[in-house]
Amino acid sequence: MGDVEVRVIGPEGLGRSEAAALGELVRELVAGGAALGWVAPPPVAEVAALLAEELTLVVAYSGDLPVGFGYWRRYDRPTHRVNADIEKFAISPRFQGMGVGRAVMTALIDAAVAASIEVLTLDVRGDNVAAAALYESLGFRRYGVLERFVAFGDARYDKLFYALDLRA
Repeated sequence: MGDVEVRVIGPEGLGRSEAAALGELVRELVAGGAALGWVAPPPVAEVAALLAEELTLVVAYSGDLPVGFGYWRRYDRPTHRVNADIEKFAISPRFQGMGVGRAVMTALIDAAVAASIEVLTLDVRGDNVAAAALYESLGFRRYGVLERFVAFGDARYDKLFYALDLRA
């Protein structure tokens, strides 16, 4: 992993400059085709506002620059609050294949265990074979698929659903 440091961001959240740097990373990733839910790179302010919400955020830094991130959020419904969903997870292409994604995901899982989360869920676009392999190697189990659910221009992709049972 080299000089990459993974940090769990506490309830105080990101500072203004950290949020802006992470917003720029998201813009770069989306511009490069990352499946993060945006068709076009979002404004930095939109990303900063999203990351200021109630969630557990993990950021990988190389020096002062973010190179990857992920976050999970508890489900809102009272009957589901013991569970959480990893909503966004991405690593800069320059840092993929170096263990950064595994380190971010491991920190997200550890934070979920510490928060007494029972089941951690996520979904991934069907063409993201590397991410699916990472999730499976960490113990996530695929439990469903929505065929041709994700629309990106004229292209259609399956949406794969994964869960990790933390109760064991």
